[in-house]
Amino acid sequence: MRLLPTVLAAITAASPLFAQCGGSFSSFVKGLEEEAISRGHDPATVNAFFDSARQDDKVLRADRAQGVFQKPFIEFSRRLISQDRINRGQSNAQKYDAIFNKIERDYGVSRGVLLAFWAFETDYGAFQGDFNTLNALVTLSHDCRRPELFRPQIFAALELYKHGDFDPRNTTGAWAGEIGMVQMLPEDILENGVDGDGDGHVMLKTSAPDALMSGGKMLSSLGWRPGEPWIQEVTLPANMDWSLTGLEESRTVQQWAQMGVLPRTGSLPNANMQASILLPQGHKGPAFIAYPNFRVYFEWNQSFTYVMTAAYFATRLEGAPVYDPGNPDPGLSGGQMKQLQTKLQARGHDVGAVDGILGANTRAAVRVEQARLGLPVDGWPTPALLGRL
Repeated sequence: MRLLPTVLAAITAASPLFAQCGGSFSSFVKGLEEEAISRGHDPATVNAFFDSARQDDKVLRADRAQGVFQKPFIEFSRRLISQDRINRGQSNAQKYDAIFNKIERDYGVSRGVLLAFWAFETDYGAFQGDFNTLNALVTLSHDCRRPELFRPQIFAALELYKHGDFDPRNTTGAWAGEIGMVQMLPEDILENGVDGDGDGHVMLKTSAPDALMSGGKMLSSLGWRPGEPWIQEVTLPANMDWSLTGLEESRTVQQWAQMGVLPRTGSLPNANMQASILLPQGHKGPAFIAYPNFRVYFEWNQSFTYVMTAAYFATRLEGAPVYDPGNPDPGLSGGQMKQLQTKLQARGHDVGAVDGILGANTRAAVRVEQARLGLPVDGWPTPALLGRL
């Protein structure tokens, strides 16, 4: 379910001498081979690596059908979180206790965080994807939607192949090229792969210690702050200024507490820590306080709904209660969301693609229009807002 490689900042553009995307697929693959050789790779190795590369139309269909992200937080989280997943998460926490202790020592990443990713990405390793990884990466690189995203992953996979950690014919994973139990892209594996079981290889498909240690290192490299929380459910005062909520707004924990923000369980952390109040389904729904570590989640996946659910599930795995869903106003269907995005665009807002997904840009535009219309500024679009627009 990853949407974005975690090392975008490190991606370098391919040489302009080689076609970046499109055209004949066989000619495109030939260009990849020539570029690999120009980078200093042995021609025989390159030929063996690309020999089985084929275009996969199923990958393109999967790329264009990510409707799951249209679901609101409550529905999405209830769909992904079950008692069975909680039970198996707790069982895995005990089974790999020594590994999690090492991750917490070395990288400062709490076990619940990695358990939640492990559960959502592959159901604790049970379903890792059956797309041929090389074919997926070459297909998405040939496709001209996001070649800059996927092309570097091909050459990273070639490096893994040279190390004996990638089989171009048989390595399988997600449609977008992620591999293993926590679904990491080849470049991520090169930069953050850890041999957690000591066998001399980084095998994220078959070794839970390798996968978990690698995931912990990757989160650390993305800026995870050791030993700090990431998200916590809160209750808000009735006179809350809703315009102060949202990821764009930040106050210290002490300032939020002075406004009447209270933890639903436990206590709030360091009073000087910056935090934001998040209302995934508006001011009548569940409420959370998000700390700096929460922002690291968006380096793993850019979907707000996925990130909220993964972060919340991590707290559940560490003992937090089921959130209070409240009684949120009805949201919009996928079709209505597209209508809303079209209307927002017409008013000059940049909402990105008109895709029916309530992303960060659409939420920001909704907040502006809510303020203009005198509605609670909570970023949650409703049929009433759509009608007013």
